Amino acid sequence: MKPKALVLRAPGVNCDEETARAWELAGAEVESRHVERLVDDRRALDRFQILTLPGGFSYGDDLGAGKILAAKLGVTLADSIARLRDRGGLILGICNGFQTLVKAGLLPGGTHAKQATLTHNDSRRYEARWTRLVVSSRRCVFLASDDPLELPVAHGEGKFVVADSAALDELFQGDQVVLRYADSENRPTELYPANPNGSARGVAAVCDPTGRVFGLMPHPERHVERFHHPRWTRLERRTDGVPDGLRIFQNAVAALK
Repeated sequence: MKPKALVLRAPGVNCDEETARAWELAGAEVESRHVERLVDDRRALDRFQILTLPGGFSYGDDLGAGKILAAKLGVTLADSIARLRDRGGLILGICNGFQTLVKAGLLPGGTHAKQATLTHNDSRRYEARWTRLVVSSRRCVFLASDDPLELPVAHGEGKFVVADSAALDELFQGDQVVLRYADSENRPTELYPANPNGSARGVAAVCDPTGRVFGLMPHPERHVERFHHPRWTRLERRTDGVPDGLRIFQNAVAALK
């Protein structure tokens, strides 16, 4: 049977349709629901194996990126989300969804809950460009190879910060930092523009200690067809021909079969 994926909508979220399409292409059965429907029926999430928080500007980012939606997840829906995670389900947060998971304490999780946030880019402006990413950990089930990825970013608050350097060291030691921004030589970098937001050590994505809760600032749903890439006619083709973004969704579906 196909795993069932839920794409969560909220006011201001604008990448839900693309994300739902990505799950369909990856082989999942997909449903999109407004967050208030889950609030009204908190057992509804028990019927799904995947929860996805797509990108956009939930609630207009009025109190900060993802903060209002995070309050709903961290208070009203905390038990439902915990049941999904604890029974082996997967949780994916993309861009604003990543911001939401961090501010809800679901990422980085474990002993580092509430010790991280995502804040304004060092450039102090919205950044929209393609980025190169290198895999720094295989703990996360959404990543199944060490091949570099190319995915676009589109955010104003994408700089990942933690309480102190020791906490960041622990995330690396625990294999929770899974993607890093890289230069053209596949070297992790803090330098702009290859690193679009200034994240320390190039952190672009993290997972929780289980490897089943995954958040990233780049948008994998925007590279699920080869022609989505601006240089698609000149890219080297991998033997399987799978676009980098689609590969992330496929890995998750395969992990649940």
